[in-house]
Amino acid sequence: MTRYYLDHNATTPLKPEVRAAMIAAMDAGNPSSVHTEGRKAKALLEEARSDVAKLVDAPATGVIFTGGGTEAINMALWGMVRRLKNPVKNIFVSGIEHDATINCARAIEESGRANLKLTQVLPGGGYDAGWLKQQLADYDAEKDGAFLVCLMLANNETGVVQDIAAVRNEIFAKGGFLFVDAAQAVGKIKVSFNDLQADLMSIAAHKFNGPKGVGALVTKPGIPLEPLMQGGGQEMSRRAGTENMVAIAGLGAAAEATDLDHMAGLAALRDRLEAGLSKNNVAGLKIWGGESERLPNTLCFSAPGFSSETQVMALDLAGIAVSSGSACSSGKVKPSHVLTAMGANEEEAASTLRVSLGWDTTEEAVDAFLEKWSVAYARAVRGRAA
Repeated sequence: MTRYYLDHNATTPLKPEVRAAMIAAMDAGNPSSVHTEGRKAKALLEEARSDVAKLVDAPATGVIFTGGGTEAINMALWGMVRRLKNPVKNIFVSGIEHDATINCARAIEESGRANLKLTQVLPGGGYDAGWLKQQLADYDAEKDGAFLVCLMLANNETGVVQDIAAVRNEIFAKGGFLFVDAAQAVGKIKVSFNDLQADLMSIAAHKFNGPKGVGALVTKPGIPLEPLMQGGGQEMSRRAGTENMVAIAGLGAAAEATDLDHMAGLAALRDRLEAGLSKNNVAGLKIWGGESERLPNTLCFSAPGFSSETQVMALDLAGIAVSSGSACSSGKVKPSHVLTAMGANEEEAASTLRVSLGWDTTEEAVDAFLEKWSVAYARAVRGRAA
């Protein structure tokens, strides 16, 4: 049976050049060593840093390699609230953020170091900029302390791209800081750290054809962060521990191999999926974020009466890999907090499927999905009628 992988927002397969770079780096020395082998490793490390910086239009000195996107998020949030000078006392987090951001902020609140304020969400899948502006208008930094606003650049479930610029001036006017989770956006759309003007930004290699377990936190010059781990002076004394040279080499190669023009072309395949679904006369079919700007590779829809679990299992048996939402929430029976924040009812949330395309997705894969899904849906409808 031919299998088709349509779950690229969960993780992406390695590109051949990424795998080759990782194999070549397996014999790399310790980049902190001063001998020839160490200097060669250091050069490889800095080359990868430069490739990442170029991809996201950021200063290379601001790229801190981490063990993935989740570590980068924790490094940003905990690093800001644990600062000895001007620590963050309030964290604004949009209601559609990744669990890693929301749960980190909740843990910080439970620790007593800062307060968490969840930002409201609009039905189209964007954070409510008007609500946030109102909150900031009344904010008194001298009385309430420094604050951090956390906004993802693109949602991992719906693909909706967020308008970061809508509140940027208000944040900075009040002396606040801006953290952007760009993990799902990097490698799919153009991302410019300089244009975003964020203070901190997280990325994850496995979301754009790099290896799992490696990512980066990008920072503005002069942003002091309290390190999560104490140790040596690696990563410019911002992240202790000997660098994972194999994974970092893969991250750098993935950054260099990114083809945004090809990714933009996936919008036509996504639209082909949407058009095909509409031909099934699905009662209550809803495309989440369909009226908003989205990642070109992402389609999230609900088919009331056809449970997410049934859809995923039926398609898997038919040779197609998709998901019911965030892979990081697998195994949970509670509805997606993203869809709930967007106004989804229980039936809609329980029947949602996410299809995410990638560099190796073909028309054949899209047509196979439509054929297999239509058969499974018709079977489910017959089962309800029996």
